[in-house]
Amino acid sequence: MSPTRRPTLALAVALMASAPGASEVRSQEPLSFERYRETVEPIFLADRGGWGPGRAPCVTCHAEQGTPLRLQRLRETAEEDVFWSEEDSRRNFEVASRLVTPGDPDGSRLLRKALVVPAGGAAFHVGGKFFESKSDPEWQTMADWVAAADPVERPAPPRLAFDFFRDCVQRVFLDKRPGDVECVHCHESGARGFARHIPEGRDFWDQQESRGNFAIARRYVEPGEPMMSRLLTHPLAPDAGGDYFHGGPRRWASMDDPEWQMLAAWVRGETPECIVGQAEDAGG
Repeated sequence: MSPTRRPTLALAVALMASAPGASEVRSQEPLSFERYRETVEPIFLADRGGWGPGRAPCVTCHAEQGTPLRLQRLRETAEEDVFWSEEDSRRNFEVASRLVTPGDPDGSRLLRKALVVPAGGAAFHVGGKFFESKSDPEWQTMADWVAAADPVERPAPPRLAFDFFRDCVQRVFLDKRPGDVECVHCHESGARGFARHIPEGRDFWDQQESRGNFAIARRYVEPGEPMMSRLLTHPLAPDAGGDYFHGGPRRWASMDDPEWQMLAAWVRGETPECIVGQAEDAGG
């Protein structure tokens, strides 16, 4: 560097250092595992005073369920105290980290799901709402953890194709496997009604009805993540990676089922061949 430019560089550095607030800028860091384990993870175990939406501990529904927040199953001591090992917590941390936007608590899904809508929360959360405002100490604890991290750009998730849902995925809801009831038998009404009752005189949903089914079904799908999508894990056998509880039958004995593979491809944003029913039904 030439001697005539050194004073200019030195002056620039001095001006930056003397700028108002320059010494007050808080250095940031990646999401902290230690902070997560010490302050955030206990929130998932907190007693809410009962059972059911909005009253049960988060872990009740999220322990190895096919949800975006898929937590590890709890371990138990001889005194019947429950806990997660450090390895378990690291796996939980990886899952929880995908559900926050580092540096942006208000834009973080983990913080919005259990927050009431008037306070900026998500419109729907199966487990109910725990936080009445952002002033809640638990919400603030999670917000502080997220705010302390450097912003990170993440690729946008794949788009779920509505046309494929309308023409193919909905056919799964109507298909009957031997010894089981159809999905539509239990899911034609209520908050989980992604296969609404078909009006008399028709045997399939029209465009508007399909849009309604799609709006509900997508609540149970995590684009790009088949094993975090309850639409795929609830009816999957537990020993094949499915959820430990499903009120209906287990439609798929393994992830090798062609129908399951088709749905997984759709969740990943692909355009697979439509395969509905068991392989032997189609002569396979």
